[in-house]
Amino acid sequence: MTQNTVEKTPVTMLGLGAMGTALARAWLAADHPLTVWNRTPARAEALAPEGAKVADTAAGAVAANTLIVVCLLDDTSVDEALADTDLTGKDLVNLTTSTPAQARARAEWARERGARYLDGGIMAVPPMIGIPEAGGYVFYSGAHDLFERHRKTLNVPVGTAYVGEDAGFAALHDVALLSAMYGMFAGAAHAFALIRKENIDPASLAPLLADWLVAMAPAVHQTADQLRSGDYTKGVVSNLAMQVAGTPTFLSTAEQQGVSPELLSPYFELMRRRLAEGSGEEDLTGVVDLLVR
Repeated sequence: MTQNTVEKTPVTMLGLGAMGTALARAWLAADHPLTVWNRTPARAEALAPEGAKVADTAAGAVAANTLIVVCLLDDTSVDEALADTDLTGKDLVNLTTSTPAQARARAEWARERGARYLDGGIMAVPPMIGIPEAGGYVFYSGAHDLFERHRKTLNVPVGTAYVGEDAGFAALHDVALLSAMYGMFAGAAHAFALIRKENIDPASLAPLLADWLVAMAPAVHQTADQLRSGDYTKGVVSNLAMQVAGTPTFLSTAEQQGVSPELLSPYFELMRRRLAEGSGEEDLTGVVDLLVR
């Protein structure tokens, strides 16, 4: 073991699915001493030739190092894996997908067991791990001093973005961004459905669609500015009344093309509700307030 290796923070990795394995390999490639554990031993043993120390139990893996990174299937799996472990004095970084409420509860759970806690939301897929130019990163929330203590190590596999002391904020940012992604996918699905029965190559529509979505994406900054100021008429180009007036065309086109409007109709209904409240000169931002219970 070189002096360079000795100076690098040892890491324990619990969970070696596709993401956990990618994270583990990135730390190994950067010469971080790594102890691994997985419920299916073969996945852990596969990393032994690459320099990982394989623990027989989760408790043994936790005992090996101070920095413990968990990337398991779900919150229940975290309970099961850590049930018989001694977390006293450990720095627990939980990258398991969870809700904000689960993250906050896990932070308290860790504190009661003598551990310090960071929650993480991974904005990447396994092939992006270990490749800085891929643009992936992880949201982190929890104690800021703990994040700073391990920032350099956590930044090895993929970039980091600290979003606050509230342990639930990483999960909240994660789900917020992914929710917007699925909304985009829904719109794209409707667009492709409209041309599905026509003599139009989907591959010819794809670059037009991608460029249009990129051109529209900066609108989120105006929405944020309006939400912050409370003035939903600020900088409006196409007001709500005008946009609602155009919705029948979208619905009629869908009907004529034999396409279900179920991906568009809920949003159009929210737009009509906001207009009915007398907000015709606003942007679409008021829809946000209708969604908040």
